[in-house]
Amino acid sequence: MKNINKEIKKQIEATLKSAFEKCGFPCDFPEGYVIEKPREKAHGDFSANIAMTLTKAAKKAPRVIAQELTDNMDFSGTFIEKAEIAGPGFINFFLNGLQRAETVRTVMLEKEDYGKSENLKGNKIMVEFVSANPTGPMHMGNARGGALGDSLAAVLEASGADVTREFYLNDAGAQIVKLAKSLNARFMQHFMGEDAVEFPEDGYHGNDIKEHMENFIAETGDKYLNVSEDERKKVITDYVLEKNIAALHTDLAAYKINYDVWFPESDLYKSGEVEETIEQLKKSDYTYEKDGALWFKSTTFGLEKDDVLVRNTGIPTYFAVDIAYHRNKFLVRGFDKVINVWGADHHGHVARMKGAMQALGIDPDRLHVVLMQLVRLMQDGEIVRISKRTGNMITLNDLIDEIGLEPARFFFNLRQAESHLEFDLDLAKSQTSENPVFYVQYAHARICSVLRLLKSEGVEVASPDKTDFSLLQAEEEKELIDKLAAYPDEIASAAEHYDPSRLTRYAIDLASAFHSFYNACHIKGVDENLMLARLALASCVKTVLYSDLSLLGVEAPEKM
Repeated sequence: MKNINKEIKKQIEATLKSAFEKCGFPCDFPEGYVIEKPREKAHGDFSANIAMTLTKAAKKAPRVIAQELTDNMDFSGTFIEKAEIAGPGFINFFLNGLQRAETVRTVMLEKEDYGKSENLKGNKIMVEFVSANPTGPMHMGNARGGALGDSLAAVLEASGADVTREFYLNDAGAQIVKLAKSLNARFMQHFMGEDAVEFPEDGYHGNDIKEHMENFIAETGDKYLNVSEDERKKVITDYVLEKNIAALHTDLAAYKINYDVWFPESDLYKSGEVEETIEQLKKSDYTYEKDGALWFKSTTFGLEKDDVLVRNTGIPTYFAVDIAYHRNKFLVRGFDKVINVWGADHHGHVARMKGAMQALGIDPDRLHVVLMQLVRLMQDGEIVRISKRTGNMITLNDLIDEIGLEPARFFFNLRQAESHLEFDLDLAKSQTSENPVFYVQYAHARICSVLRLLKSEGVEVASPDKTDFSLLQAEEEKELIDKLAAYPDEIASAAEHYDPSRLTRYAIDLASAFHSFYNACHIKGVDENLMLARLALASCVKTVLYSDLSLLGVEAPEKM
């Protein structure tokens, strides 16, 4: 399709140059001249601003120039059907059936490779997403980040990049300390009573903590009741972390997410990279010592205050460890670009992390952060309140059990990451056209049904060279073909803007165009050549829907 668009632009330029000569205009294209796709279909397939850029040289009004040019254009042997003047002097070009025929032929020949490109070939990119603390089960925020990050990685791969999916395991630091305190309190309460042992106010109150302790005590009894608190905390925490991390692997695999790398935070300490990173930062002009602590000059990068790297106790902060982790990504493992999917509450962390990269001599533009807004869960028209701290939450497993995998993956990519998302559980479960994922899947299943029916009658999709695509002249057919032609650009745009939600919206639009075509244009009961052309078109839609849904991690069913 990229070649077709290049050919169209080449034909437009050749047509313009021929008109230049006939009108006596300069043959070179002036500065500021562009050919682009109009936003509205009524304005044609391509639009050129050439008339506005020639006003000084021609000493005429743009519309007069545009009229002279269009009067002297010859479209013989091109994809162009006609040209019209619009607004102050834009020349809008409308394509003929040759271009649409080439689109269908291209989809049929390229099949599952249609839409893929090598735009990012040679780029080694990491996408780090979810990276939940292994202190409890996966929740709604993790679910959105998982769908978004995994689909983004797939889009980048479809654009030719060498992509690594990574999960950063926070198996050290403040959250693990809090987990240890929570577990220890539940352990002691089991033997001494809840009134005798105070539970940490900021601890983890979820039922999963109680369940872990019941299982641990069932296995070990009171073996660790009389040992030191530090020893007990370590044994219990190691036991629970092993269980939680295994559950993360299982839950994410069930969510169709398989990581290339699980990177433990503790490895940064074991390898000495935290100390190495701190020493490298000390040599920069972005740190200073104050009150016995080492500080980073975050204010240099637009933050309101500087941040502590090493406390006066000599213990590195989470910020310092995170810098070490990103240094590892760039300088140790050599990624060209790193994309992090973070919650919107990390907004202030972006500038300081980019600043830290600059302090380490790394181009901060190589780090990109996708900030993801919160999900508002709706049921029966009301907000479902959830809280991780109190244990009143809907886990990823709960969600999948409630609505299914496909609706979850699809709905979480319905909006751009920076947009708040209202997740309607009732809509996600409904088997109606109001449910977008059902609507798209039904389009794919409907095409499969048509193909099966006609095959049972001895009719199959013919090869492109035996199909007359020029017969596809109905407006619904043209709209559907044009939607197919847009698919490669949608993938490219999704990769460029780190926005896989473009493909979700595209899937809905393509399904809508197909349903309109199906209702208006009979495949059976028409002239055989027209039937074969329409059958080929339907088959192309099936191919692209399958490809699009695959990038989103959603099944394309053949029966519903």
